[in-house]
Amino acid sequence: MLNHLGDKRFKAFSAGSQPKGEVHPMTLEILTKFGISTDECESKSWDQFAEDSVPAMDIVVTVCANAAAEVCPVWPSSPVSAHWGMDDPAAVEGPSDAQEQAFEQTLRIARSAVSDLVNTVLNDPSPETLAQRINAISLAPN
Repeated sequence: MLNHLGDKRFKAFSAGSQPKGEVHPMTLEILTKFGISTDECESKSWDQFAEDSVPAMDIVVTVCANAAAEVCPVWPSSPVSAHWGMDDPAAVEGPSDAQEQAFEQTLRIARSAVSDLVNTVLNDPSPETLAQRINAISLAPN
């Protein structure tokens, strides 16, 4: 989402603490439906971003509701860290339309939050307040 909304001003990476080995098919379907490229989507561990050889990150945002209780890797560049607790739409059980609605709702929430993140960063807050402002971003869908 950040690569999509950031208009090439950002380079975002995505990874998880317990990758499944493949991107959920509904994720790819919903991203495509909303005109968001899936070219770089892949399932990978966040551990690969804790190595010294990776690009330095300025901001790390964990998004899974369960991730707040997990121990994150130590990021080499000491980025600003924030947590946005969103429920995993893949955990929704039931008919396919309920699952699709959950994925679409998650996309709307993420789009709103990432849009706020982009605006926050581009308004050049001081390093001291950046983490506070990013953590305060609302997860209410627009």
